[in-house]
Amino acid sequence: MNRRHCATAAITLVCALTVLASSGQAFAATAAPEPPPSTSTPAVPTKTLEQVRLELDSLYRQAASAADAYKLAEEKAEKQSAEIVRLAQETVKVQARVDDLKSRAGAAARAQYQGGGLPPEAQLVLTDDPGLFLDGMGRIRQSQKATKDLLGELTRAQADLAAYSKDASAHWKTLEAHRVKQAAAKKKIDGKIAAAKKIEDLLEKEERARLLELERQAEYKAQTTWLSSGVLKGIGGAATAQGKKAVRFATAQIGKPYVWGAEGPGSFDCSGLTSQAWSAAGRGIPRTSQEQWRLLPRIDIKDMRPGDLIIYHADASHVGMYIGDGAIVHAPRPGRNVTLAGAGSMTILGVVRPDK
Repeated sequence: MNRRHCATAAITLVCALTVLASSGQAFAATAAPEPPPSTSTPAVPTKTLEQVRLELDSLYRQAASAADAYKLAEEKAEKQSAEIVRLAQETVKVQARVDDLKSRAGAAARAQYQGGGLPPEAQLVLTDDPGLFLDGMGRIRQSQKATKDLLGELTRAQADLAAYSKDASAHWKTLEAHRVKQAAAKKKIDGKIAAAKKIEDLLEKEERARLLELERQAEYKAQTTWLSSGVLKGIGGAATAQGKKAVRFATAQIGKPYVWGAEGPGSFDCSGLTSQAWSAAGRGIPRTSQEQWRLLPRIDIKDMRPGDLIIYHADASHVGMYIGDGAIVHAPRPGRNVTLAGAGSMTILGVVRPDK
């Protein structure tokens, strides 16, 4: 039996033992004592832990999607800020050039005034020396060209100045729009996470433990279904040197907590983990799972190799790194740590390859 089959069998055995160990437990929330007969409106039935799990999963997925929107708006705001700084620096340079050109134009005007106020052509007509006349005509033409060039350069510089000012104003408006999007996404993230935390805080210690088992059961069921489809048949691509480095970095973070927006070193969110892992391998990739899905080359599942990124859910709101043998390393959600999981334990949208 080869290494992949051994590892797959081991993962399946561990998951099966987990299910067997928890099979004698009831997973419905403890029912409240039956109230005495009353004519008042009946109370809403207590939710089962499975319903709670599904509700929490939905809230955290919405928070993850909003987190991607926040990070994307943040990146765009940073780019706009950098562009505004560049435009400001260019504006200072052009303004200095305009000031210099104006000064030179002013000097030319003063020189003409000091020459008696007569234009060069008039002064030249008064001379009786033919040689001086021809020499003067040459200088006049040169002077006229220099003046024309000076005024042309001044006009262009002033046009550049106006363009930079207009561009800066447009970038300020765009920057403000991105900041508004950031604020809205941040508010949504905080709201969803707070709602999820409120639900979890109402659970007893035993219920939280059983909720975790329910999560594991759901993941195991999805993974088993995925594996039984024969999806791993023929998958055995070897990781590249960069892929191995990325996998080593990601697996070294196992046990560190999920914190949305975090990029290490003490905590990570899902795309923070994958982007930092590939950065450590010497390749920069987009920061968010949605941008990783949008911009990185897509490959077929049958062609997967360690280091590839698996994007999850229809909105591309989650990402994990494939490490081989049907497993991923990922940062699941708030309240959970970076861990190993079955690659098919969530709904797969597709696979992307950073080093294609």
